[in-house]
Amino acid sequence: MIEAFDFGRIAVIGDLLLDCYISGSVSRISPEAPVPVLLRAMHSAVPGGAANVAMNAAALGCGVELVGLLGVDNSAERLRAALAPHAMIDLSGLVVDPKWTTITKTRVLSGRQQIVRIDDERLDVVSEETRSRLIDAACAAIARADVVVCSDYAKGVLSDEVLEAIMAFAAARGVPVIVDPKRRTFGAYRGAWLVTPNRGELAAATGLSLGTDDDIAHAAASVSEQFGGHVLVTRSEEGMTLFRTDGPVLHARARKSEVYDVCGAGDTVVATIACVVSAGQDLETAVVIANCAASIVVGKLGTATVSRAELSSALRAEIREEGATVPLVRARDIVEEWRRHGARVVFTNGCFDLVHPGHIMLIKAAAQQGDKLIVALNSDASVRRLKGESRPVQDEQARATVIGALRDVDLVVLFDEDTPLDTIRALRPDVVVKGADYQEHQVVGGDFVKSYGGRVALVDLVAGRSTSALVTKMRQPQAPAVESDGSS
Repeated sequence: MIEAFDFGRIAVIGDLLLDCYISGSVSRISPEAPVPVLLRAMHSAVPGGAANVAMNAAALGCGVELVGLLGVDNSAERLRAALAPHAMIDLSGLVVDPKWTTITKTRVLSGRQQIVRIDDERLDVVSEETRSRLIDAACAAIARADVVVCSDYAKGVLSDEVLEAIMAFAAARGVPVIVDPKRRTFGAYRGAWLVTPNRGELAAATGLSLGTDDDIAHAAASVSEQFGGHVLVTRSEEGMTLFRTDGPVLHARARKSEVYDVCGAGDTVVATIACVVSAGQDLETAVVIANCAASIVVGKLGTATVSRAELSSALRAEIREEGATVPLVRARDIVEEWRRHGARVVFTNGCFDLVHPGHIMLIKAAAQQGDKLIVALNSDASVRRLKGESRPVQDEQARATVIGALRDVDLVVLFDEDTPLDTIRALRPDVVVKGADYQEHQVVGGDFVKSYGGRVALVDLVAGRSTSALVTKMRQPQAPAVESDGSS
């Protein structure tokens, strides 16, 4: 799962905001005007915009270098103070311009209801000297990064010149750039690897209808032509749609959750994708994990983050639990879904005719090698070829029911061949487990699994336990019981 990911380092470049919250209770209407009177209880401030992307990445345990523009004002001081305690965020790329006003958004809340938002911003044109400093800071951060995020809130930091410099320098170093866009069209993002518009931004950029999945996919393909990369459309309660220039469209349905506040959810999505990609995972996996992260953050009030522990727990709950026999084709789909959630898949196999403590210990040890365990069972025909016409004692459905009911088993598949090699090739597990009575070179499928970076694990067995011994004992004649006459 995600706790096993080894995150790299990301550079977050863009517009820095300070999100303030004034909260309290409303119990009456003002006598001066028909407006509610708020009895203020708390006033807080948290990083927003590109700074919130950095906070989300740091919460997942990823190293971040933040590049943006601050003024010399109280909001800048409060933003620095909010970021300073987070050791994973490098603030050396922050550029200060006394002529710049640090942008502040103040939301007034009663309970969970937002009453009004007050924006404090003065969008002056960034000077050539400041723009040059931003480009220098951005390039320095990209030189140390595995992934770049451009968080564009259309506040002036990501000008055409700055974007062009970012794309050129990142391309020269082979670093992917992810853009959270706010422009009406996406031509300025040419060179980006992925752009993440919401439904409204996609509609504005294409002028197309977005009523169905096919409409969304068509519009994403259209907007991809504007900059040349992949497109991830965030669709609120409908989830996300990923259009890839080199693969099929993926529709990731939203996880059911109670929505309190969508503020900052896009920041969580782009931060999570950047983190997962920095760990060497593919884009499809990153999108599925980000979809889960978004479902968590919208259940929180205000600009918020998702911790690595929260996300891991939600991913585990979201993965399908199908501990019963399924066809190999279905098993392959389930395993791919597990992988998109970051799970390490373990495989073991056997006849498991009469389940005994040795079997249980093998399965428990196998489950400890990863996150999801597949047990492949020899079919009845396969068992007969291996063990003789008198076996199996229990038919394949009975054996599958017993094995599937074990807590450590996530999936059961049957194979009709003499060995599980074809099943292993189809499912491509990360780990293959056999008992320590085997040597590694004897494990069927071991070389294949190791060829793509997997491994073979040999686990200790319980001595003296085997189904054959149980069957032999069952067939031995039993001495008749001696009835007692009651005497001592």
